[in-house]
Amino acid sequence: MKIVIAPDSFKDSLSAIGVADAIARGLADVWPDAQLVKCPMADGGEGTVEAILAACAGELRSTRVQGPLGEPVEAHWGWLPESHTAIIEMAEASGLQLVPLEQRDACISSTFGTGELIRAALDAGARRIILAIGGSATNDGGTGAIQALGVRLLDARGQTLPRGGLVLKDLARIELDGMDPRLAEVRFEIAADVNNPLCGPQGASAIFGPQKGASPQQVLLLDQALGHFADHCAQVLGKDLRDEPGSGAAGGLGFAAKAFLQAQFRPGVEVVAELVGLAQAMRGADLVITGEGRFDAQTLRGKTPFGVARIARQQGVPVIVIAGTLGEGYEQMYAQGVDAAFALPSGPMSLAQACTEAPRLLRERAGDIARVWRVVLKAESVRPVQTPTCQV
Repeated sequence: MKIVIAPDSFKDSLSAIGVADAIARGLADVWPDAQLVKCPMADGGEGTVEAILAACAGELRSTRVQGPLGEPVEAHWGWLPESHTAIIEMAEASGLQLVPLEQRDACISSTFGTGELIRAALDAGARRIILAIGGSATNDGGTGAIQALGVRLLDARGQTLPRGGLVLKDLARIELDGMDPRLAEVRFEIAADVNNPLCGPQGASAIFGPQKGASPQQVLLLDQALGHFADHCAQVLGKDLRDEPGSGAAGGLGFAAKAFLQAQFRPGVEVVAELVGLAQAMRGADLVITGEGRFDAQTLRGKTPFGVARIARQQGVPVIVIAGTLGEGYEQMYAQGVDAAFALPSGPMSLAQACTEAPRLLRERAGDIARVWRVVLKAESVRPVQTPTCQV
């Protein structure tokens, strides 16, 4: 029996590695002789660097950068020396988790620190940079990042614009002369699960601005400011990418990466699966177990269980999901290669308690799944062969 364990992290509870370890313990309780292959996963959000480094011969590096509000932050990033590949989680430098709830301000938060991480990767000799852009605290159109890389954004008086998205309304000129020339030698890939455009009712400001501290009025002003920025970019670059899928990711960092870095936009789970060798790990597998904190209709937008199920389906391997909670519309995943889904709690339980007891609950659910699977296999082995009768 070969079982591949490929979960995402459970937010505020366990890393993907921790989830995989707990599931493996539960399976081993029932099947001590089973071949358990652990492939911790991510979809471009928190935990992407950790998941990739767990499977690859890489290094965890650290760089001191500016956080979303300008404060110093020690940001971690991954380095794969053999391929000269850097894996950067923008949330490490510009993430929502770095800003206390009462201090969140989508008008002034900046991606400058993410640009500093890209610069550190260039200093290391990167030829490929994978930029995971989930969990941002920003709504600046990626302007902070490109400013850190040498792009100048000036107002009508020729003064450099301050950081943040709202000040983009005052943008009068974009200068590219100081842009780091090493960027042209690097292949950029954006790993994300968001396909929103930059502006409009489905854009960065309208959909994600409120969770970053923007009021309804500020959402309108930010949307207009990003549109103004996009107008200037179209004039300077000769192309308008504001309506491209993914341009609204990470408060518009997706737009800047496409426009200034020629980045290729890819589903985050696809990038991670490729680097950790998930398809190869599934060869000859009898079962795949994946999971995430909340399994619902949003999973269809490219989250980890969706990506894992797609690969498993191609190889004809059944998939079971273990989730912290089963939300509205999770049944839609049954048409996408998921065969069954189970929630962690066995009874009434607070979120805090579920997070604290996640290792035990994961082990128990995995053990339950193994017992049911063992019954199915036993029934298959003793099923009598139907011998056709001849009728004269």
